[in-house]
Amino acid sequence: MAVRLRRRWLVAACLLPVALSDVLAGEFRTPAISAVRVEWRTAIEQLRAEINTKPTIASHFTFAGRRRVPARDPRSTPALVQLNAITSPLFAGIGRSPVPVLLPFDTAGYLESRASGAPDSLSVPRSQAEFRPADMFHAGPAGYDAVFSLEPGAGDGLPRRTFTKPIEVQITGSILIYDLADPAGGKGEPVKALAAQFPDLRRFIREGHVRYAFTRFGVPYVVSIQCLDSTPRARRLACREAYPIAERFLKALRVAGGLPSQPRRDIASEPAERPPAVSPDFSYRRGGDIIAHSGARKLGGSPDFAAYSQIRFPLQKAPAAIRSQSFGKRKTDDGIYPWRDNFCEARSFQVGQCAAGYGHQGQDIRPAPCPPGSDNDGSCHPRKQAVVAVRDGVLIRSPKQQAATLQVNTRNEHIRFRYMHMNPSSMDADGVLNGREVAEGEKIGVVSNYLDFPNGTSYHLHFDVQVFTRDGWLWVNPYTTLIAAYERLIRGRGREIGTDPPAVAQTLPESVLRHAARQGREN
Repeated sequence: MAVRLRRRWLVAACLLPVALSDVLAGEFRTPAISAVRVEWRTAIEQLRAEINTKPTIASHFTFAGRRRVPARDPRSTPALVQLNAITSPLFAGIGRSPVPVLLPFDTAGYLESRASGAPDSLSVPRSQAEFRPADMFHAGPAGYDAVFSLEPGAGDGLPRRTFTKPIEVQITGSILIYDLADPAGGKGEPVKALAAQFPDLRRFIREGHVRYAFTRFGVPYVVSIQCLDSTPRARRLACREAYPIAERFLKALRVAGGLPSQPRRDIASEPAERPPAVSPDFSYRRGGDIIAHSGARKLGGSPDFAAYSQIRFPLQKAPAAIRSQSFGKRKTDDGIYPWRDNFCEARSFQVGQCAAGYGHQGQDIRPAPCPPGSDNDGSCHPRKQAVVAVRDGVLIRSPKQQAATLQVNTRNEHIRFRYMHMNPSSMDADGVLNGREVAEGEKIGVVSNYLDFPNGTSYHLHFDVQVFTRDGWLWVNPYTTLIAAYERLIRGRGREIGTDPPAVAQTLPESVLRHAARQGREN
């Protein structure tokens, strides 16, 4: 009996690398991403219809089928190129977007206002349904993102409640869609008042935002406003209060720019790149293995073995720890390793990837304590560890906000990385604000303990990741992404605690073991 069992172990172990590599130790993989095909002809027809609402302006644009004009005539330039030239001073780089850029911007009305002699200070607000000039606009090979604000009390016909801060509205259009296993995806309710303009529009509340998702020209677009899915509060917008603001934004959307690019192919998931050399020290627990009973409703974590992007680790130096700041032992000398996932720990934040629907949204990262005596010679300061950009990208952050988001928009990625708990005043002074471009490894702050006020939490960095889907920007577990980044930083592969190939083989289905044994006898 013992010999027979041993033979089954050995045969199964031999077959695992060939047929069952994903079962072994949760192989790290890149995400699968779908690329959409853009219907540019339809976009140009919509642009023509929008421009034709102002006959005096329409004569300045060239569309297919119009009679030829001399090459020196400005009308010889295609309409999209003309459009980008007009709007790029307001929305820098708009022509880089490979999808039609929809913004609350009436180009024809803007040109007509300028032709009458009105300055931009008057022409722009009139053309943007009273939304302020864009707080942030960024276009790149994956699509575009923009943030607009409505001042307290602005907007004819809107509820008269006055808010303490401008209400920010975000819009994204993307040629790339991350393929998540998402049971909550695709849901929502129609909006009758907008059905004629957006036939497939759906409204839903998800992960702290009211969202309006629709498809136009074959491209997914999502408009969203951060809000509370509850009753109104003095300083926070309730989601139902956000409805008329988002719908005002949607009604004002027009084609503002963009330019066709080479068609894209879907990007398949593949094994993530990791160092071949093994680190003598670095170890980590398996993704989803959160502290017992620390999850919402006492549910556990959610394993996710996707390394969503090849990033630089967000702290400048190693060693660093990933561990809970809210559960477990409250010690500073309990070692740096092994790391432990805390993505699905109990919080009041909605997180669709967690079993309970609520979680932490990201990972808590703590720098290592300074070695004894190092703070005296200035080589280490326990509260001044630098936080750096994990990729080349552009920042999304308004003044006084405690969170800074780094967005990456490339031919193969459309992804966001958020940093929290750094001091807002320091970030304001350092220019960590909307639209600033940063390079990978560039310092953007220091680890701190700011929550809604100084000393509101322990000294650590909260780091999270969002990817774009047909439901908009969703939080995904950055644990595997951070492990792979840390391995590159230390140039050594970590060891997963609890990984033991025979133990995995023991849990394989009986049918797999029988097949393995049969293959062993035949060979």
